[in-house]
Amino acid sequence: MGTAVSAYLSTIDGADRAALERVYKIAREIVPEAEEGTSYAMAALIYRGKGLIATVRAKKFLALYPYSGAVVAANLNVLANFETTTGSIHYSAEHQLPDIALRSIVTARRDEIDAQTC
Repeated sequence: MGTAVSAYLSTIDGADRAALERVYKIAREIVPEAEEGTSYAMAALIYRGKGLIATVRAKKFLALYPYSGAVVAANLNVLANFETTTGSIHYSAEHQLPDIALRSIVTARRDEIDAQTC
């Protein structure tokens, strides 16, 4: 589908890049068939034609977008120490999302897409 994620990551250096790469690595482990692309003008992993997950560097934080307010809401229990909005989760290279939270979010989004495409 493309190299949007790889191209985006090549523009980021240091600890922020490592933190972003970690998110994509875990997402690819859970959904190996996801492809690189764009969704809502962000480099993202795409699954079954829908945005699975994106993570980007903003001015003051890193942000994770699972393209679903329901997924964010369903995972608030593992996000207690992180700022969230309806559709995003804020973190930093120094305060990264725990593996259990990332796995739960990616799995929930995959399952949501599967339910919508059946």
